[in-house]
Amino acid sequence: MTQQMKRIGVLTSGGDGPGMNAAIRAVVRTADSRGMEVAGIIRGYQGLIDDEVVSLGHRDVSNIINRGGTILKTARSEKFKTDKGEKMAVATLKKHHIDGLIVIGGDGSYRGAQILHEKFQFPIVTLPGTIDNDLYGTDQTIGCATAVNTALESIDKIRDTIQSMERIFVVEVMGNKSGYIALQVALGAGAEDVLIPERSFDYPSMIKKIKAGHRKGKVSWIIIVAEGAAKAPDVAAKIEQLSGLETRFVVLGHVQRGGTPVAADRILATRLGVQAVELLLDGEYGKAVGVLQDEINIVNLVQACKMPEKHIGEYLRILELLR
Repeated sequence: MTQQMKRIGVLTSGGDGPGMNAAIRAVVRTADSRGMEVAGIIRGYQGLIDDEVVSLGHRDVSNIINRGGTILKTARSEKFKTDKGEKMAVATLKKHHIDGLIVIGGDGSYRGAQILHEKFQFPIVTLPGTIDNDLYGTDQTIGCATAVNTALESIDKIRDTIQSMERIFVVEVMGNKSGYIALQVALGAGAEDVLIPERSFDYPSMIKKIKAGHRKGKVSWIIIVAEGAAKAPDVAAKIEQLSGLETRFVVLGHVQRGGTPVAADRILATRLGVQAVELLLDGEYGKAVGVLQDEINIVNLVQACKMPEKHIGEYLRILELLR
C-alpha cells in the first residue's frame, strides 16, 4: 500500500443507476480490508463544494448490494463547472485528509474527474455508472442491464393492451445521445421499429410499412423511441396523422433508473469497485475502469471521456429481418 493512501473518498454523480450501491459497498469493504478509511461524499461534486462528507465503515454498507439508487445521493452541479467551484471542491478534499477519490458516474462525471486530476493533480479513478452504456473502454456500464430489463418488463405488460385494443404503440425509453437502450429493448421486445439519435429517420418509409402490414391483417405495432431521437407524443401524433390508424404512446421515463439491480450489474459494480481501490493503492491515477470481453480494462481518463463508436448496423439489420 502506498504510504499516502490512508483515506480515500467515493462519490456518485449525475443520473443514478441500479448497481451504484454495489460499487460503493465494494469500495468501502476493499479499502477497509487494506487498512484504509473511506469518506463518502453526499450529492456528488455539489457535495464536495458544500462540504457534505461522512465516514463510511464496513457496517455502513451492509445490505445495500441489492438496493437501487445510491446511498450517497447524487446531483448535477453547475457551480462545479466554475473555477471557484473547482477550488472549493479541492479544499474540501484536503480538509478531510482525503488522499484519493473514486468517482462513479457517466460522461459528465468523468469530465469533472479529469479536471480534478489534470488541473489539481489529485489522485482519481472513475467507474462507469450510467444506464446509457455510452462510455469508452467498457462493454457494459453499471445500471444498463437493469434499465433494459425494467423497460422490457413494462413493454411486456403494455403488449397485452396493444394486442387487445389492436393499436400502434410508441414507447419512449431513456437515451439522450445514445440509442443503446432503445436498440436493446427493441430487439428484446420484438418491436417493429426503433428511432435512435445515431441515425436519421424516414417517416414515409415507416408509414408505408405500417400500411402494408395493416392490409395483410397486422393489427398491432410496437415502435421504440430513444428520448434523444424524438418525443413519443410527437411520433404517435405523426403516425396517426399519416397512417389514419389509432396510435398511442407511453413514456417510461425515470422508472428505468430505479429498482433492484440485476445480477449482471451487481457483479460488474463489485468487480470494478475492488479494482478502483487497488489502482489507487498502486499509484495508478487518472484512470477509468471497465470490462472488455469479461476482463478488467483500464484506460486513461482522457480516452474514457470520448464517445465510443456505435456498432448499430447489426441491430438494425436484425430488426429489419424479423419485423
